[in-house]
Amino acid sequence: MSTASAVVQHPYGLPMGTVRGFMSLLICSFFWIFLLLPDGAGQPPTAPLGHFFLLTLVFLAFASHQHMATTEGSDFLPWIIRILFVFGSITVVAYSAVTHPDRLATRLTPNPSEIGQWPVLLGTLSAGFAAGLLSRKLLGRHNELFMTLRGWTGIIASLLLIAETVFQFAIRPSLGEAPSDAAMKVWEGVIIAFVAAYFGTRV
Repeated sequence: MSTASAVVQHPYGLPMGTVRGFMSLLICSFFWIFLLLPDGAGQPPTAPLGHFFLLTLVFLAFASHQHMATTEGSDFLPWIIRILFVFGSITVVAYSAVTHPDRLATRLTPNPSEIGQWPVLLGTLSAGFAAGLLSRKLLGRHNELFMTLRGWTGIIASLLLIAETVFQFAIRPSLGEAPSDAAMKVWEGVIIAFVAAYFGTRV
């Protein structure tokens, strides 16, 4: 029994922290693209408010540490991913500050029309995180159902983050009519809920 309980299964057989690091890299790269986009006609783009809530999960991933000793896998890959999103962010911010000093304040200030959405987005973040944490508490960290749910939550969350990047930078600019604010609020809420739920299963 002691041998079985010592076996720690991480999602997809990857070292602990790899999936959270990958999601953090996706979240940070979204802001990198926003800062590096060339200036176009009219009002420059601003990052959606929901992504600032996702950014809080990046800080959580960076500050988190393993809660138990394990010899499975290696810490090398998670730390490489952390180094990428930390130094990548520093590089992009420094470059933008030198080449376009006004871009940081302009593009990293949420659209005033979105400020009213923060209670809903904060509630979605909290509910998703609580759902993930509660599922781990109720089912147990090594429960097969919990590990299956955690695995699928990670896959869906990662795909949603990738889809959001593709939509915002490749699809949305070519649309004849911009999506409604209500539709975008629901879309951002779904992304935040799944990402926060996965992070909740891993704390």
